[in-house]
Amino acid sequence: MAVEVKLPRLGQGMEAGTIVRWLKSEGEQVSKGEPLYELDTDKVTQEVEAEADGVLLKIVVPDGEVDVGTTVAVIGAEGEEVSVEAPAPAEPPEEKADEKKEAPAAGASEREPKPDTASRGNRGDEGNGAAAQAAPPRQAEGRVKASPLARRIARERGIDLGALHGTGPDGRIVAEDVERAAAPTSVAAPERAAPEVEVVELTSIRRTIARRLTEAWEAPVFQLVVTADASDLVATRERILEHVEEDEVRPTVNDLLTRLVAAALVRHRPVNAHFVEGQIRRFAAANVGIAVATPNGLVVPVIRDADRKSVREIAGTRADLVGRAREGKLQREDLEDGTFTISNLGMYDIDQFVAVLNPPQVAILAVGSIAERPFVVGGKLRAKPALTLTLTCDHRAIDGSEGAEFLRTVKGLVETPALAL
Repeated sequence: MAVEVKLPRLGQGMEAGTIVRWLKSEGEQVSKGEPLYELDTDKVTQEVEAEADGVLLKIVVPDGEVDVGTTVAVIGAEGEEVSVEAPAPAEPPEEKADEKKEAPAAGASEREPKPDTASRGNRGDEGNGAAAQAAPPRQAEGRVKASPLARRIARERGIDLGALHGTGPDGRIVAEDVERAAAPTSVAAPERAAPEVEVVELTSIRRTIARRLTEAWEAPVFQLVVTADASDLVATRERILEHVEEDEVRPTVNDLLTRLVAAALVRHRPVNAHFVEGQIRRFAAANVGIAVATPNGLVVPVIRDADRKSVREIAGTRADLVGRAREGKLQREDLEDGTFTISNLGMYDIDQFVAVLNPPQVAILAVGSIAERPFVVGGKLRAKPALTLTLTCDHRAIDGSEGAEFLRTVKGLVETPALAL
């Protein structure tokens, strides 16, 4: 019996994905668990495996953006009949075609172009006369063909889909088309040359960052700041480096901090938690996310069970995750299940900063640079390496005292790392 292959939901909040390419052809034998096609989500591009053994009878959606749950292919026995057709785009109630409208006069277009439409000037065609006016997308049964995500963005930004040019399959409007139309443009005064403006289109990762950070700013947050003596932290790292093999990853200060923070998290579970749908979910294991800057935007791969790993094990895991993050080769599981995040800008000589929450996590630690600062020791002023730590907390899940106790523990471990190693 034929099995319909549906687009999977690869994480919370995923509404759609983009099929990049198929790794199997129609009529080819496939095995369950074998890579079937590449899917681009708002986090990563990854291979999706076949759900059953059999023959790939039909590829329903060759490429492009597809809603979660949509049938994209059919697997079954050789010669089996297939009746599944390509899905029609969903139509929001306010955009349904009026079936009672009179047919347009012969030779007249169904949708008259508007002067100075939002699409003009957004495709680099300003000087091409008629080419500057985007052609309307092909329509199915009188409706504009557009992905659900594109429709939602268009509704939020007040953009007329009928005025856009679709770059998806068969002229379908996808999210990137709407984002391009929404990009601001500048109009030069007649007597002055137009200024040079670089328009940077949002990547899927950058759109996700924008959405998640907007969610984060809706949370009622507070910050707590401490400055710790980092003398023992630096010395401990140097001692660890003495035992590292030549072909082994050299642990960084951040690797050591990850281990110390993980030890503090399992002692203070209110900080090692998620806030989801009005519930606080506290975790026993510390899965620490590390904020990594990549050419496409910020990602947060997760070091799982960091409280149970040695500093050298954490260093090896971190090096692998960071390397694959910068090459765009992270998998979905690399980004899931984080319970807490560390954001370190010390390498940029930033002394102190406030990091934004990484929902649904309820806390994030911002780490500044290690620099010599004055300390009073025995009534005398001395210069010591110091480290400033800023904890941002979601007040819906964490009280001030709970955050303060956690940060005090972290400070104590930074100043005496042997307590956690």
